[in-house]
Amino acid sequence: MRRALLPGAALLLLGIAYAHLQGQVRSVRQIAPGVYTFFGDRDVRQPANTSWIEFRQFVVVIEANTPWGIRAILPEIRKTTSKPIRYVFDTHYHWDHTQGNSVMVDEGVTVVCSQDCASELATKGKGEWEQMSKPTGEYSLAPYRMEQPSLVFGDFMAIDDGERRLELKRVGPAHTIGDAVAFLPREAILFTGDLCVNWRSGNNVGDRDADHPHWVQVLNDLATWKVKTVVPGHGDLGSIDTLRAQSAFLDDLWKQVSAGKKAGRTVDQLLTEVNLARHGDFAADQQQNQSAIRAVFRKAPER
Repeated sequence: MRRALLPGAALLLLGIAYAHLQGQVRSVRQIAPGVYTFFGDRDVRQPANTSWIEFRQFVVVIEANTPWGIRAILPEIRKTTSKPIRYVFDTHYHWDHTQGNSVMVDEGVTVVCSQDCASELATKGKGEWEQMSKPTGEYSLAPYRMEQPSLVFGDFMAIDDGERRLELKRVGPAHTIGDAVAFLPREAILFTGDLCVNWRSGNNVGDRDADHPHWVQVLNDLATWKVKTVVPGHGDLGSIDTLRAQSAFLDDLWKQVSAGKKAGRTVDQLLTEVNLARHGDFAADQQQNQSAIRAVFRKAPER
């Protein structure tokens, strides 16, 4: 019996080791030559995806993440290239995409975002920082500082070294006022920030300045671009179909809640009446759905 069990036990151990290794490797994925994404991890409070793009003489990072998040990501970037990081692009002001700015500035990196994103970061982002500065311990902000962007753009900015072109385009208001996307036209890769997410927790639609109908239109417009790969703000890689699915979820959410409010339904009634089940993972988290219904109810017209 022992002689029969040993090979199976050995295979089991090898399988466990391989699965563990695969779990480690999967956190960073090369999605095109010189283009990489580090996938966020909610369990260690660095939920946002962070990507980097290698140019001839420098690197551009997309999303500054959290301070502890970007500190974990920097060594991963250095494993792929020895070139210096020149820019980090914040797609919008939310904490999990921008609170690592000071870490990047201390590395000699220029922080870039839209002008509207910078304005939100100076107001709502400052409020987030102050509120989140209270906790101590592993995820304390005490060792860090809030850092504003030093390079802002209105509607459009391009980084082009003759071999690779990265386009930054403001598309908000949608998820936030200052939403902007990054696009590699030659590689057909779109980095959406939180305009699109691709995980089972749904999307945060609760920013006080979110424009849900325009958000739907933005996603529909992006779905007309020549895109092969979508890198969402959170979750796994997607495609144009992911943009359309996110749009359909938001559109249905807005229409159901708006119609209910106009009909005189209360928000508590709509929490039980609005049915989003057909949207799969976008509506898989019931608590997130209820938060979304409440957020949309506050913005929807009464008549």
